[in-house]
Amino acid sequence: MNKNLQFIDRRDFLKRSALGAAGLALAPSLLAKAQANGKLRIAQIGLGAMGMEDLKAIASHSLVEVVALCDVDSRAIDNAAKLYPQAKTFADYRVLLKELEDDIDAVVVSTPDHTHAPASLMAMKMDKAVYCQKPLTHHVSEAREMKKVAEKKGLVTQMGIQVHSFYDYKLATLLIQSGIIGKVHTVRAWSPKNWGFDGPEPMGSDPIPAGLDWNLWLGTAPERPYKEGYYHPGNWRKVMDFGCGTLGDMGVHIFDTPYNALALDVPRTIRNECRQSTGFGFPENNVVTYEFPSTPYTGETLTWVWYDGPGAPADHPDLQLPNGDQLPDQGAMFMGEKGRLLLPHFMQLPRLIVDGKYQEMDIAQFNLGEPVKDYAEESKKHYHEFVDACLGKTECSAPFSYSARLTETILLGVIAGRFPNQTLHWDSKKARFAEKEANKFLKGKYRKF
Repeated sequence: MNKNLQFIDRRDFLKRSALGAAGLALAPSLLAKAQANGKLRIAQIGLGAMGMEDLKAIASHSLVEVVALCDVDSRAIDNAAKLYPQAKTFADYRVLLKELEDDIDAVVVSTPDHTHAPASLMAMKMDKAVYCQKPLTHHVSEAREMKKVAEKKGLVTQMGIQVHSFYDYKLATLLIQSGIIGKVHTVRAWSPKNWGFDGPEPMGSDPIPAGLDWNLWLGTAPERPYKEGYYHPGNWRKVMDFGCGTLGDMGVHIFDTPYNALALDVPRTIRNECRQSTGFGFPENNVVTYEFPSTPYTGETLTWVWYDGPGAPADHPDLQLPNGDQLPDQGAMFMGEKGRLLLPHFMQLPRLIVDGKYQEMDIAQFNLGEPVKDYAEESKKHYHEFVDACLGKTECSAPFSYSARLTETILLGVIAGRFPNQTLHWDSKKARFAEKEANKFLKGKYRKF
C-alpha cells in the first residue's frame, strides 16, 4: 500500500466534483428540457456486462437518445460505440459530466459498487435524473446522502432492481398486503450464489491489461495493485473495498419484494453467522438475521433470515414444501398467522401453502392481467418507467427515497459480517450502532484520484 496516498473528505470530494453545483439554484426542470429537445438525453456510465444490459434496455425506449458513453476500459467503450456511434465517449465520468453538463438530462450508473455514489451524486448535484444499479451505494452514509440530495432537489431517481416491476413480484406484494397469510412474523430468503472469498489477499501485481485505466477503475477506493482474476472484470463483488458480497448482489433483488410488501423500515438488530473477517474478501457463507419493528403487515416484530453461499439455505421446517418438492434455487418464504407464501426468484408465480398443502389463489381480483413469462419484455419495464417519469408521465417505483432504505438494510448485514456471531444494535435516528467499533464501517475515506 502506498503510504503517500492522499485521501480527501467525502463531502469535499462531492463538492469539488460537482463544481459547487449544490449551492446553485435549480436548473430548468428536466421535463421542460426534455420536451424542448423531444428526447431524453442519456449518459451511460459503466459498460461492462450489466452496463450494456442497462444501456440496451433504456435505449429501447423510443424517446431516449444516447448522448454519451463512459467506461475505464477502452474495450467496453469500443463495443458500445458500435451500437451507438453518435455518442461521445469518455474514460472518466467526471470529465463527461463537466463537458456535457448542458447536453444531458439523465445518467445511468452501472459501475462497480464503490463508484455508484461518487458518480451518481456528482450528476445529481448537477440536477440530473439518475438510474443507479443496485445496491445503491457501497456505504450507509452514501445511501443516506443520495436520498437527501434526491429529495432536496426533487429529482427523478430509480435503483436498478428490474424485478421490482415484474408481474410475479407485484402479485406477491398484493397477496401479502391483502392478508392472505395474515400478519407475517418471519421471512426466510436465500441464494446459493458465492460472491465471497475465503482465501488470503493476493500478493504482488500483474501487468495492467491494455486499454484499462486502473487508476480510474479504483476511483475513490484505496489504491492497490492490479491482480489478474481478482477485480476486473467480474470478481470485484467478492472484495470489501469494491463490492458488497452476495447479500449486496442477489440480496437486494430477493429482499426487495418482502421489504416493499411488508412496508419495512431499517432493522433494529443485525447478526451475521459467518467466519471471522479477513479484511479483504467477504465470507463465502452467511446467515444474516434481522429484527424489524412492526408494521401493519407484521406481528409485533418481524424476523428476517438471509442465507447465502454454497449449500444455502440451511434445512429448516419453515422451508419444507408439500409433496417433497424441492425449493427453488433462490427465493423467499413468508411465514404468517394463516400459512406461508413461497416466492421463487424469479419468473415463477408465488405459491400459497396452508397446513402443509398448496392452495389455489384468486389472483384475478388484482387486475394484473395474465402472468408474463417473457424476461426480455418484463426487464424493460423498470427502465421505461424511469424514462417516462423523467418525461412527467408516471412515477418511479424504486426511487432513492425507497431504495436508500433497502440498501441501508442490506449494508448493515454486510457490516455485521465483520463482527461474526455478534448482535449489532442500530439506531436509525442517529445513524449509529450501539457497538462503537462497527461505526467506522458506515462510511469510507475517498482517495484523491
